[in-house]
Amino acid sequence: MNRLRNLNHKVDFCVVGGGIAGMLAAISAARHGAKVALMHDRPVLGGNASSEIKMWICGAGSRVRNLQETGILEEIALENMYRNPERNYSIWDSILYEKVRFEPNITLIMNCACTSAKMSGSRIESVTGFQLTTYTWHTVEADIFADCSGDSILAPLTGAEYKRGREARAEFNEEFGLDVADDHTMGMSVLLQCRETDHKVEFTPPSWAYKFDTDEAMHNKPHTMLQDLNTNFYWIEIGGMQDTIHDTEELRDELLKIAFGCWDHMKNHGDHGADNWELEWLGFLPGKRESLRYVGDYILTQNDVENGTAFADEVAYGGWQIDNHLPGGFHMTGKDGGHLQKRRLTEPYGIPLRSLYSKNIDNLMFAGRNISATHIAFSTTRVMGTCGVVGQAVGTAAYVATRDGLTPREAAKTRIEEIRNILMEDDCWLPHFRRKIAPLSANATLTAAYGDPSALLNGIDRRVWGNDNGYYGKAENPITYTFDKPTKVSSFRIIFDSDLDREYIDGNPNLMTIPMPLFKARTYNGTAFGFPKCLVKAFRIEALDENGEWKEVYRKNDNYMRHVTGELDVTTKAVRLVTESTHASEELYHTYGSVQTHLFAFEVR
Repeated sequence: MNRLRNLNHKVDFCVVGGGIAGMLAAISAARHGAKVALMHDRPVLGGNASSEIKMWICGAGSRVRNLQETGILEEIALENMYRNPERNYSIWDSILYEKVRFEPNITLIMNCACTSAKMSGSRIESVTGFQLTTYTWHTVEADIFADCSGDSILAPLTGAEYKRGREARAEFNEEFGLDVADDHTMGMSVLLQCRETDHKVEFTPPSWAYKFDTDEAMHNKPHTMLQDLNTNFYWIEIGGMQDTIHDTEELRDELLKIAFGCWDHMKNHGDHGADNWELEWLGFLPGKRESLRYVGDYILTQNDVENGTAFADEVAYGGWQIDNHLPGGFHMTGKDGGHLQKRRLTEPYGIPLRSLYSKNIDNLMFAGRNISATHIAFSTTRVMGTCGVVGQAVGTAAYVATRDGLTPREAAKTRIEEIRNILMEDDCWLPHFRRKIAPLSANATLTAAYGDPSALLNGIDRRVWGNDNGYYGKAENPITYTFDKPTKVSSFRIIFDSDLDREYIDGNPNLMTIPMPLFKARTYNGTAFGFPKCLVKAFRIEALDENGEWKEVYRKNDNYMRHVTGELDVTTKAVRLVTESTHASEELYHTYGSVQTHLFAFEVR
């Protein structure tokens, strides 16, 4: 009798789910030395940000200036902006794929749905998934597992505690809580993309699409082309009053009927500015907002996110508004945002490591739209920018824990300072902490040929709260570290300015701030998305040799990253950084006979 093949993998850290959170968890742990397996049930990575769903990545920086997420997420954003100027989704998919597939310590298992878990008491020994493309069972043994699946597949498979639905106000003393708790959630959406042409485009709807003859029939949702260049038809949303896991296929069918009916209304029932627009794409995989939320040692609440709470075990942050889509979704009125419950936040809040591991399963962590939070707090943590920095935090904590043979809880209690320092070294900003300066740099003399470089050592690698925290210099004017005696210098770390306040949607800065733009320009006369012009493109590092002459020891001519590190391996009495050019034209950035440059950190180790 023939049997299906079963492959076994033994790793330090297993991530289930390859959305933005799962990708960053896997990459972070792998780059620090952990052996990682990433099991993902789709043919492309990125989850809601992939070409299958096409939701843009939003986060704290999309609502409050200077709060843009950095770390691996900014690395991916810059990679995409540089290599994919037209924001083609096939290229975007390939960039996400290569970041994981070609990371040496990651075993990527795609098209593989996790179906079972083997337990030993309160500890996961392994998970098993079925890979449809090869008809193969994959079993992964690991020391620590992270559920980044969105739908929290490991909850029912392991017995991990979880919550579903909306809490009563009295449970956590939340203003937006209900009088009586229920099991309703936010719904799911299929997204549309349309494009303007230079001629009238006809549209004939399928016979099974719903008919919306009037705006009232569409519940007065915002649906002119000017509005929906910004909203992306997110309001085609249902499922909050059903089961957003088990009813997904039924809900997808209903969403398609609504979506085609809405486009028919915009094209054929009234003037909505859509005559020259064509439907370019409609997603057949719903983008989900909410299903299950794990219970950790700490549950983040509305009070935490509104008060900008700092935590001793803070490893990530959020800042997106409270953005609670009410369960009725499409069937509720869109007048005055009646289908939404919103409140803007004015400052970032911390996310503790205690909210990122299971209360009752010893070696289970989680990242993404399933962390330990109330329904209201979840309405801000759920966006992908926040999910991404949470994912990097989980991967970093998992690396430290597996290295030292600890559970996530033990690591949170005994290794939190190290975990946080690693994250900040990797350009993950934390609002309530300063990055530690390398001792070699802190004890050296820092000077510059132009201006005052002292801010490069303040441990804050971005503009924030009215302070620049950076150094404005000029090309070919060096920044120098001088030592008391010949000193071994092994490496360097630089944070260049990548314009974290960038605003690109179809070249229109008046629309919602999306610091990580993905979409192509959709208007007929629209402009291509840009690249941060202020970012330093060419630089060199020089060391003073025994003859008192400067010798080049590192050069980069084609830099397009914000966070840059490198090896030096020199013994010297002085090291200097010399910037040469930026991605801007000299006409824009030529000042006093030199190209102006801006950076937030330069250290040697």
